Amino acid sequence: MKETIVVEGKDDVAAVKRAVDCAFIITHGFGISEATFKRIEHAMATSGVIIFTDPDYAGEQIRARISKRVPNCKHAFLSKEEAYAEGDIGIENASPEAIVDALNRVRTASEKPIHLFTQTDLVHNGLMGTDSAAHKRTVVGRLLGIGYCSGKQFLSRLNHYGITVEEFLKSVEEAERLL
Repeated sequence: MKETIVVEGKDDVAAVKRAVDCAFIITHGFGISEATFKRIEHAMATSGVIIFTDPDYAGEQIRARISKRVPNCKHAFLSKEEAYAEGDIGIENASPEAIVDALNRVRTASEKPIHLFTQTDLVHNGLMGTDSAAHKRTVVGRLLGIGYCSGKQFLSRLNHYGITVEEFLKSVEEAERLL
């Protein structure tokens, strides 16, 4: 990979190295130092950056902090199921296949959302307002490469990551076949 991948810890680096050959920057958790931010900014200017954090609250907070400071980074997401082992959620638990799949589905957030999708679209397609909505969002999020999140955040990701109506509908149909 030509981009530098930003991960949370050294165990994440080991897991990703089993899947792909690339450069890394480790945030060492939520307390990202100024020096680390400078390295991310330099990597963005020279090779590009893919943010690949754990699919948990802390990982999302780290992703948001980096995105705010370094716009136009690419984003890779794993589902919680793909990153889960023995009571722990993290990139380090994912299989090489899941990591490659996530990296093949990277998305770049646009600074200005397109507002193509509404909450009605999510309700109409069973992604909000039903008992199985969270599970269906997990599957659709994996298929689209935008990860799992709440309905409100899912809507935001649809509108920020350049998802087309065709991609969305195709993923919903595929999810229905898989469920």
